[in-house]
Amino acid sequence: MDHKRDDLSHILTHLGEDRERGFDAVVPPIVQSGNFTYATVAEMRRTVQHEFDRPLYTRGYNPTVAMVRRKVAALEHAEDALLFSSGSAAIAAGVIGMVKAGDHIVCVHKPYSWTRKLLVELLARFDVGHTFVDGTDAENYRRAIRPNTTLFITESPNSLTFELQDLAAIAAIAKENGILTLCDNSFNSPLFQNPIDLGIDMVAHSATKYLNGHSDVVAGVLAGSAKHMRQVMARELMTLGAAPSPHDAWLLMRGLRTLELRVNRSADSAAQVARFLEAHPRVKRVHWPGLESHPQHALAKRQMKRVAGLMTIELDAPDEEAVERFCDSLRTFLIAVSWGGYESLQWPVCALKGPSGYYTDLPFTMVRLYIGLEDPAMLIADLENALARM
Repeated sequence: MDHKRDDLSHILTHLGEDRERGFDAVVPPIVQSGNFTYATVAEMRRTVQHEFDRPLYTRGYNPTVAMVRRKVAALEHAEDALLFSSGSAAIAAGVIGMVKAGDHIVCVHKPYSWTRKLLVELLARFDVGHTFVDGTDAENYRRAIRPNTTLFITESPNSLTFELQDLAAIAAIAKENGILTLCDNSFNSPLFQNPIDLGIDMVAHSATKYLNGHSDVVAGVLAGSAKHMRQVMARELMTLGAAPSPHDAWLLMRGLRTLELRVNRSADSAAQVARFLEAHPRVKRVHWPGLESHPQHALAKRQMKRVAGLMTIELDAPDEEAVERFCDSLRTFLIAVSWGGYESLQWPVCALKGPSGYYTDLPFTMVRLYIGLEDPAMLIADLENALARM
């Protein structure tokens, strides 16, 4: 794999596509095959011994998937990357691949809900311990270290209340103590933050979000050193089988074509929406690191190129019925989970009443908003109307 940090436009448009091997088609054809054939036994033997970068069976290496691996690795300034059938699968494989029974993990508190479940409900059954810490102070990671600590997990910022961690400081603490690090970088995309440049060992993404950008694929990415990626592929990816289909990889590659345009448009619009909401009397607080009022705004400016288009607002609402009136009055913001596509979305915490796999201890007044590609004036008008009806 070519590890050169190519120009962004070249990565998104051309890197790894090898058009001469695909009938010189401008758009690479999908290698929609689960199996591959060989002219000789010796040729097959060589492939079996090098399945990390040769096609034998699509659960492991597929040429279409490999194109996207190469692009994402370049975007994250990593030596290599792996694709998974979901973001939670990518995170789980990266974590499981770096621990064994008896180990201990330090994780930022309030991580992605399925990262929490991985630690609390799955790995705990196999004698892997964990400690959740307030990641706004990097020293909390140091304080939580035990003799058996082998991994730090960060998520900067998280995707609901948007606390950041000082990734360079946490990576330095980890390196002092021989501990590996993993960062969920889904909020930022590789365009706005590169944790590996800050010393982090592995980066995970829900590729469902910005990387795909069209709300028609569920996928995940893990990027890091060639050593770690080979280790995860040989064990966790191949054994658990959470591989994406070639068609999903092709759709992901299509989404990457417009990544720069989409995330910048979303960020531009988010800045306008956040400023409008911050000034509105019916909004108590806007959780978005791009605002100067955010307690970690200075850190956001230091380690992020820009702030992406996801935010949470706390409404000045007397009861859940008022929050529901606000949400039900929105017309452009669709009620849905996820984010990162072309469409603007709302995700109200009050929808989590009753048993669920998500946070249940947050104020009912919280509503997460994703700012899509619609005209920001239209989004602001929609919010203004809904706030008036609350």
